[in-house]
Amino acid sequence: MKLIGIIPARYQSTRFPGKPLVDILGKTMIRRVYEQACKATLLDQVIVATDDPRIHEEVTRFGGNVMITATHHRNGTERCLEVAKTINADFIINIQGDEPFIQPQQIDQLCRILDSGTQLATLIKKIETKADLENPNIVKVVTSVDNHALYFSRSPIPYDRDNLNTPSLENTHGYWKHIGVYAYQKEVLSEIVSLKESTLEKTELLEQLRWLENGYRIKTSSTDFESIGVDTPEDLETLIQKMRNAI
Repeated sequence: MKLIGIIPARYQSTRFPGKPLVDILGKTMIRRVYEQACKATLLDQVIVATDDPRIHEEVTRFGGNVMITATHHRNGTERCLEVAKTINADFIINIQGDEPFIQPQQIDQLCRILDSGTQLATLIKKIETKADLENPNIVKVVTSVDNHALYFSRSPIPYDRDNLNTPSLENTHGYWKHIGVYAYQKEVLSEIVSLKESTLEKTELLEQLRWLENGYRIKTSSTDFESIGVDTPEDLETLIQKMRNAI
């Protein structure tokens, strides 16, 4: 199988404009994401997909592969599709452009669960703190016995009836959060982009619910690696401080 990693990156962001170009101890965020992705042993190629000439210039400067895409895309999935149409690939791996320390092992783990019967795939991780469980920005997921996603939510799921409004991390099923890296079979990527926004998606503001509502199956694999995303300038400051403390 030919597996291509694509990193969608846009300059404009409501909470953090210019995020891909912020400096993280001497390297831009987009460079750190790209270099981490390139360490994955199972990807045949990594490409940054952007609509902004400043990001294109930066990726070109450090020697990365980059493609300019249209400005009208509503999300990273649509941006991935534009690039996917121009390349030969069996699966596209969508790597978030705001996770500068994504582990290459995570990407390889996702690649290893792909086969001809896989439509979509992603990673999940067990929730270990009550703060994460209650944080609506951390997406929760429940899965079937064959490790396919049943539902994603910003609320704690499943509902722990015995503990009412204070769900326990020690319940029988456990709680799992979604790690936002996706694999799409190339043909399936084209199909899901053409789907209309769904009712559940509008309610939870989670694009993957559109795919589930329309009958697509999302294979999951559990990882022990933490996801470190940067959504706001405050997130970045916290990350940089952690890096300095580790030096």
